[in-house]
Amino acid sequence: MSLFRDDGIVLRTQKLGEADRIITLLTRGHGRVRAVARGVRRTKSKFGARLEPFSHVDVQFFARGSELVGRGLPLCTQSETITPYGGGIVTDYARYTAGTAMLETAERFTDHEGEPAVQQYLLLVGGLRTLARGEHAPHLILDAFLLRSLAVNGYAPSFEDCARCGLPGPNRFFSVSAGGVICVDCRVPGSVVPSAEAVGLLSALLTGDWETADACEARHVREGGGLVSAYLHWHLERGLRSLRYVEKNDSPGHAEKNEETRAHGTTRNPGTLQPRVPDAGAAPLR
Repeated sequence: MSLFRDDGIVLRTQKLGEADRIITLLTRGHGRVRAVARGVRRTKSKFGARLEPFSHVDVQFFARGSELVGRGLPLCTQSETITPYGGGIVTDYARYTAGTAMLETAERFTDHEGEPAVQQYLLLVGGLRTLARGEHAPHLILDAFLLRSLAVNGYAPSFEDCARCGLPGPNRFFSVSAGGVICVDCRVPGSVVPSAEAVGLLSALLTGDWETADACEARHVREGGGLVSAYLHWHLERGLRSLRYVEKNDSPGHAEKNEETRAHGTTRNPGTLQPRVPDAGAAPLR
């Protein structure tokens, strides 16, 4: 029997029995972890509200063996909130759908429980922090998060040099199977010819050039978002269910119209756990 302590982001929850939940977290030291939180669905639960999606929490686990991830699910015995990112996300539809897609992406890229994924963890913390603060458009934050998640997992696309032969760019064609932009000689069936502005936007999102990304026109944003979705789908072998709900309208008029439409309902225990300070290692998504 062992106690473990780690901090992580709550990815999702599942009902278990009449009063319990299975909590899925992406933790700093143990990667993706599923744990049982007993009694958290009762109205008198002391820490049930802390274990909701988007929450950055400090958690204590109880496992029967010497490893946190074993044959059975560990118990989540205590939790303390580090930062409740959900407060700045769930009240806005665009932020909520983008945030949900970010959580699903993080879970898909950490499919082996118990294996540390520190880069993915820090990227998720920084992305949720930026999303909750509203520093940039939610869909731009999402596309930047998706591109950087692909990069830290070894699938970084090329937006300048040819992904096959390395010919210096700019290159006209884009192929998800080839790994990004490709030259005329390396062109493969199924290649597309995106606009230079869309390719420049994706490069800016990957490298953190937010000045260029924020100034991009809506049509190029939508085009770039389609390329990101296709590239992600290719490498995950199936798409994200939450992406279909993400809004990609940029103009204030569209946002106000969508908000008005939605308003009328026509859219789419051992020991004492001391709280930790917010994670200084996870900077906002820049």
